[in-house]
Amino acid sequence: MFRKFILVVVLFITSTMTALAYDSSGDKRAEYIRENYAKYEYEVPMRDGKTLFTVVYTPYDVSKTYPVLMQRTPYSVGPYGVDKYRTRLGPSEAFEKEGFIFVFQDVRGRFRSEGEYDNMRPQNAYQRGKKATDDATDTYDSIEWLLNNLDNNNGKFGMWGVSYPGYYTSVASINAHPALKAISPQAPIADWFFDDFHRNGAFVLPMAFVFFDTFDNFPDEKHGYWPKGQDMATHDGYQFFLDLGPLSNVNKKYFKHKRPFWDALAAHPNYDDYWQSRDVLQHLGKTKPATLVVGGWYDTEDLYGPLETYQTMSQGNKKDNVQLVMGPWYHGQWNRGDGSKMGEADNGFNTSKWFQKHILLPFFTEHLKASDSANLAKATIFDTGANRWHRFDTWPPKAVRKQTLYLTAGESISKDKPTTKKSFSEYISDPNKPVPHSKAIGRGWDRPYMTEDQRFAARRPDVLIFETEPLKEDLTLSGNIELKLKFSTSQTAADLIVKLVDVFPAKSENSNKLDKKLGNRHELVRWGSIRGRFRDSMSDPKPFTANEVTPVNFELYDVMHTFKRGHKLQIMVQSSMFPFLDRNPQNYVDNIFKATEADFVKADHRIYHQADQASSIEISVLK
Repeated sequence: MFRKFILVVVLFITSTMTALAYDSSGDKRAEYIRENYAKYEYEVPMRDGKTLFTVVYTPYDVSKTYPVLMQRTPYSVGPYGVDKYRTRLGPSEAFEKEGFIFVFQDVRGRFRSEGEYDNMRPQNAYQRGKKATDDATDTYDSIEWLLNNLDNNNGKFGMWGVSYPGYYTSVASINAHPALKAISPQAPIADWFFDDFHRNGAFVLPMAFVFFDTFDNFPDEKHGYWPKGQDMATHDGYQFFLDLGPLSNVNKKYFKHKRPFWDALAAHPNYDDYWQSRDVLQHLGKTKPATLVVGGWYDTEDLYGPLETYQTMSQGNKKDNVQLVMGPWYHGQWNRGDGSKMGEADNGFNTSKWFQKHILLPFFTEHLKASDSANLAKATIFDTGANRWHRFDTWPPKAVRKQTLYLTAGESISKDKPTTKKSFSEYISDPNKPVPHSKAIGRGWDRPYMTEDQRFAARRPDVLIFETEPLKEDLTLSGNIELKLKFSTSQTAADLIVKLVDVFPAKSENSNKLDKKLGNRHELVRWGSIRGRFRDSMSDPKPFTANEVTPVNFELYDVMHTFKRGHKLQIMVQSSMFPFLDRNPQNYVDNIFKATEADFVKADHRIYHQADQASSIEISVLK
């Protein structure tokens, strides 16, 4: 049962077209595709002689030419066989009715494509010579072949994809083919030391374990199926990963060194050359195609990716051709689901449908069909507190003022710097009884926790809370949040997890009656973490000196959220968030993947709020 569950999870999170989408029974959208598109399969040659398996769906109506909308994926272009049709071709049904030539390609070394697969392959072929290949050259060669071999194409190509396919979409902009006119990297992976499997060095255990259990277990020969995952006996991720013990037990008990990328993770715990070479952002500064970057504020996999991809593509680019959309969504929710809710948060209306109708399709038709201008803003950003869209000329917006808030005694937040000579809040962190990442029982890698009511954590003794008085006026945060903490530990290692929380009033403003549904709700707005050893450098870790006050500075990823009048802004500080983040032993070891049971110790952690050691947060407030 759990094995099947893992497979469904991997397919859902990482692919925009799941295996479930192959069943067309009773599906009018699938029937429309079958009646209006012809399917072809090709082996497209690359410059080194390898071929990539490519599927093409082309309209039966040949009275006009069509642009090509392409997706490159490591998650299979199946179903395989010219008589077996996908039930979804575009991001929405409107794309299929609008009319495109849809192309799907297995990337090098995956499923039915030849060559060797490499996770987040370094994009350096242009440095290695004419016959060298990488994902960027494979994209270029594929477009060149398709341009010359597909009947009825109008010479214009677009690309899109979510998550890993979003990464391949970003890669397409590197020395882009001239026919590639528009791309939409959606929740694109950018750097796996900050996306997906790491958060400022803290390791995302269940995501990596579940994902690479299957994704890193494919046969070398061509294939059209997913491998089996572990046959585990429980759906209680907290208990399962606690029972697992140190990370060194993963190979001993489960993987047996048959998951090569897991071994690479374990061999490279720091941000070394291995990870730096796989950072795609370093190649994205001169993108030429029109670009629409899309992300979700509640994306637990890839929030860093879209924000950093947008910034990198925009800054220093001579062309003003990059736009950003950030909505109230989980991973890929903008293309599936109605987007009216995210866990316990109510977004007010169908934000996904709004995006598909007013943003995504107009973007592609403008650039691929020479239709009217989509008139899109540079940044279209959803305010998760007020449930409304904003249009900005840039992101973060220019019309903000920086404001520093101080953590103070009595679990308070103040605009005034503390004057007390000695003041701190402390808690005991026990790695054998870590703070749960969610009150729900699950695998430890979920969507709803991103907006979950945090009272389950706030009431634990190993979690600190600091909050403002009820706000007298609305407060809209727009941009990142800088954390400047003064911290000490009785041991030599620690993680710091900080949450930004919106605390609702007990009574409804409109009735002055107790709000039984939302009263005193502690809604998670944003969280971030840092593995303390990386406080000064991600490449050169170092231990804490026991009981010495130490600055720990890091940032929470951007927010666009209105704390409404009567609400309180709350900051939570803790040192575990399990099992989403692995446990820090709190006794410094060179490589946590090699830690032993004896390394896991309790620690007394302190956050200081005194005159000479003041902990603070810097926010950007929309004017």
